[in-house]
Amino acid sequence: MECRVLSIQSHVVRGYVGNKSASFPLQVLGFEVDSINSVQFSNHTGYSHWKGQVLTADELHVLYEGIKLNNVNHYDYVLTGYTRDTSFLEMVVDIVQELKRANPNLVYVCDPVLGDHGSMYVPQNLHPVYKNKVVPVADIITPNQFEAELLTGKNISTEKDAVEVMDLLHKMGPDTVVITSSDLPPRLGDRFLVSFGSQRILMPDGTRTTQRIRIEVPKVDAVFVGTGDLFAAMLLAWTHHYPTDLKTACEKTFSVMHHVIQRTISYAHEMAGPGRRPSPAQLELRMVQSKADIEDPAIVMEATVL
Repeated sequence: MECRVLSIQSHVVRGYVGNKSASFPLQVLGFEVDSINSVQFSNHTGYSHWKGQVLTADELHVLYEGIKLNNVNHYDYVLTGYTRDTSFLEMVVDIVQELKRANPNLVYVCDPVLGDHGSMYVPQNLHPVYKNKVVPVADIITPNQFEAELLTGKNISTEKDAVEVMDLLHKMGPDTVVITSSDLPPRLGDRFLVSFGSQRILMPDGTRTTQRIRIEVPKVDAVFVGTGDLFAAMLLAWTHHYPTDLKTACEKTFSVMHHVIQRTISYAHEMAGPGRRPSPAQLELRMVQSKADIEDPAIVMEATVL
């Protein structure tokens, strides 16, 4: 069966972020990807210069209307990431709700991009829209620790807190929650980051069970752009293949990330030369070169079931 994703994310001419980070890996894994570009920029905003256009909520609506008029608005997944505009985000929610009425099995994968390390990097007024409108219609969400805390109003300082926060997020709507990174102390030493996942599964007898996992991921000393977008796309793909096995889906997803990042960092250092910090251009994800790892990642980290 054909599996079709509507991905509403940013687009860059040069490099990998948003739809550029998500489309190729999903297509490699056999998904049809229909992209709506929320912005079209020359490159990501970590460069010294960037130019481009931003899609408005009305323009998003026009594009969706075109798809609808041709009766090709049947999707299995919707994928969204970084947005700076509340009316755009509210239009996304309207589209998701309409698509879910047409296909009640549609899965909405949302990276609720609000900020990191204690500070927001989107306007404050997006927070209530995510909390009250977006998360309730989402099925899979991928917040970092700061975003998970912001959405639930609860701090995470222990593993128990992380589990409670994921349970609160489940109550808000999504059946699958992955906290992509946290400040909790890793068991493998300070060169690792701790991530958590939780999945509510409906059993054949109608009861619900929850699988929770913890996974430790090697830290990398560099700033990458587009990794969150790749992560959400890979989680979409691997939860599709392992719908009731979050442990395997997360191991595959985090392993893909590891391979792409390692390939990128070694290329960047090679290009920059000894003792020099790589530039944003040199740190663009080595996506095409990682095709084999995306298709069949060697598992390099193991999740622990909590």
